[in-house]
Amino acid sequence: MPYLEAAARLGVDVLVASTSKHALTSALAEGLRIDLHSEDAAVQHILDADAERPFHGIVATDDSVVGLTARAAYSLGLPHNPPGPARLTQRKYLARARLQHAGLPVPAHRRLDLLQPLSPQMTGLAFPCVAKPIALSGSRGVIRADDPSALGRACARIRPLVAAHPDPEVRRFVLVEDYLPGGEVAVEGMLHQGQLDVLALFDKPEPLEGPYFEESYYITPSRLPAATQARIARRTAEACAAYGLRHGPIHAELRLHDDEAWILEIAARTIGGQCARLLRHGTGFGLEELMIAQAIGRPLPTRPAADAAGVLMIPIPRAGLLRRVEGLGAARRVPYIEDLIISVRDGYELVPLPEGEAYLGFIFARGPNPAAVEAALREAHDCLNIVTAPLWRPTTGARA
Repeated sequence: MPYLEAAARLGVDVLVASTSKHALTSALAEGLRIDLHSEDAAVQHILDADAERPFHGIVATDDSVVGLTARAAYSLGLPHNPPGPARLTQRKYLARARLQHAGLPVPAHRRLDLLQPLSPQMTGLAFPCVAKPIALSGSRGVIRADDPSALGRACARIRPLVAAHPDPEVRRFVLVEDYLPGGEVAVEGMLHQGQLDVLALFDKPEPLEGPYFEESYYITPSRLPAATQARIARRTAEACAAYGLRHGPIHAELRLHDDEAWILEIAARTIGGQCARLLRHGTGFGLEELMIAQAIGRPLPTRPAADAAGVLMIPIPRAGLLRRVEGLGAARRVPYIEDLIISVRDGYELVPLPEGEAYLGFIFARGPNPAAVEAALREAHDCLNIVTAPLWRPTTGARA
C-alpha cells in the first residue's frame, strides 16, 4: 500500500482504519475496523484508539471517508478541514450553489427530483445539458443530453446507479447543468492554512464532449498560456475559500470556456489511485508522502522536475468479459513509456461508463516535453488490442 510505504520512508507509525473484516493484511501497521454506515460509531472508534495512543494527524485516502476524517480530526483538535466544508464538496448541488453565491463561474444548474414527473421540471432548461448524480465520482453517471427526451433517458440510467446509496438525498435527486464547450484541466493542490499551493496542473488533450465523460489523458506541465494557468489557479483558490476549505489536499476539475475557467469540481481529497504517481514528477515526492508529512505538521519542500510526464487511464472499449490484452510488449517498448499496468484479470467483467467505475489500467510516460509524452501515450495505446467475450446472463424464467 503506497501510504504505508510512504509512512515507512518518513519514519511514521500508522494505524489503518478500514471497512474490511481484515482491517490490514500487511505487517507494516496496525488495523482498526470501522463501519461507514454508522459514522458516529466509526468516529468513536477512532477517538478510542487515540486515547490509547495519541495521533499526530489523520489522512483520508479516498472520497468515501472525507467527511468521517474531518469529523474525527476536528474532535481531536488535529489540523484538517472543518466537517461542514468537507461535506459540502461531496454534494454537487450544494457545492454549485455555494460557488454561485460567491460570484464564481459555475454552470447554470438545478436539481431534478427522480420521485416526481420529470417533464414539468425541465421547463426552462437549456440544451445541451449534463445530468449527473449529486454524489458519485469518477465521471460515473455523468451524461450529456441534447434534448428533453435524451435527458429523460439519462435520468433513467442514473436512477439504478444511485438506488443502493445509503443517503436518501443521493437516491432521490439528479443535478442538471449547462454543457460548456471547451477544453478541460485538472488541478492537484495542497492547502496550508487556507493558502493554495498548486502541485500540478494537468492538461486533458482528449476532447470531453459527451455523451459520457471518461477521463483518459493527463499531461503535465500544462501547455496553456501563463495567463490562463494563473486564472485557473486563482479560480481554484477562490473556490476553496468559498467552500471554507483550509487544510489538506484538493483535486479540482475546470473547463475553459469564453476566456474563463469554470469550476466543475473541487474535492477535498487527492487525485487517487495510480494517477497519484504523477505527483512525484511535479514535486519530487510521492503524493502520499506529501499528505502524511503535512498531516503531522512536517510539510516537505517541493522541487518541480524539468521534464514532462503523463498518464493514460486506459478506457474500457466495450462491455463484456475480458479475455486478454494483446500488444503489451510493443506498448512497453515505445520510447518514453515508463510503465504499463493492467488492473484487472482475464475473466473480469468490463463495464464502460456511465455505469462503470473502473479503468482497464494505466500507461505512464515521461519525456522531454508534454508533446512527446502525449505522443508516446497515444502510440502505446494504439499497440493494445483488448479482446473481450460477450457476457451471457440468464433471463427470468430461463431453464438450466
